[in-house]
Amino acid sequence: MSGVLVDTCIWSLALRSKTSKEKTVADILARLIDENRAKMIGPIRQEVLSGYSDKTSYEKLRSKLLYFPNEEIVDSDYEAAAEYSNVCRAKGIQGSHIDFLVCSVAIRLKMKIYTTDKDFQGYSKHLPILIFDES
Repeated sequence: MSGVLVDTCIWSLALRSKTSKEKTVADILARLIDENRAKMIGPIRQEVLSGYSDKTSYEKLRSKLLYFPNEEIVDSDYEAAAEYSNVCRAKGIQGSHIDFLVCSVAIRLKMKIYTTDKDFQGYSKHLPILIFDES
């Protein structure tokens, strides 16, 4: 499958889009969207939407995110995420359940992960994930 799984931190940076770094991230995300390569999973949608306590802002963003259907998460993704967590923990690397679920879906669907979260660099030393290089 062709696509880039966009992590929560990228959506958050792009939605703020005030600093030059945020604008760069927003431009790259816009390009991925234009190319129909930006992909999402439900847990990332939940994390992004959880940052909006104002009902009007929440509904506006929720409506915009409907453009991105959730990539399917299957039972084997949860099992692989647990396995990846165990592998990394054995190597002294901690991570969130969502991070490892992102890894497992990306691996299964052969997608790169677009993130600025440095934890994924650590995961990539022990898991067959590919980090999207925005350059």
